[in-house]
Amino acid sequence: MSRTISALWIGFLGFLLGLVMAWIAVGSVWAQQPTPSDDEVNAIAKTMYCPVCENVPLDVCPTQACAQWRELIRQKLAEGWTEQQIKDYFVAQYGDRVLGEPPRRGLHWLVYVLPPLSFLAGMLILINVFRSMRQPKATATPSHLDLSALSSADDPYLQQLEEELRRRERGD
Repeated sequence: MSRTISALWIGFLGFLLGLVMAWIAVGSVWAQQPTPSDDEVNAIAKTMYCPVCENVPLDVCPTQACAQWRELIRQKLAEGWTEQQIKDYFVAQYGDRVLGEPPRRGLHWLVYVLPPLSFLAGMLILINVFRSMRQPKATATPSHLDLSALSSADDPYLQQLEEELRRRERGD
């Protein structure tokens, strides 16, 4: 009887061991994610620029280096990395210049603040110019000249002009 009980225990332990091994095998299959598609890779790559080529998005760059970087993005996605983690990895490797949109820190925040401020300043200048064009300007000189107030005795230029006009009238 003790032999049958020990045989039962050995069979039961073998069954449990088989279950545990099957659980591990199934768990490892579940943990593996399918290979990310080209669309998933390019969705991240189009928001980044090639660190080697100037002003070329990573998703369309034809160089071998960019093909390797896209493959690296595919591997990171397969490992479960998020888009932000992948971008942070590339920024750590190559600097902020790989990002399609500059980060909102340091002097980069000026890229986001200056255009709206410049637009508002331009609008204020235009409004002031249009207002000044509509309002009549106050003139410092009178609209009609009072010639009686001018006396030729006070101004030598007027005296000279009057003498010249008299000579021409006489025909001299």
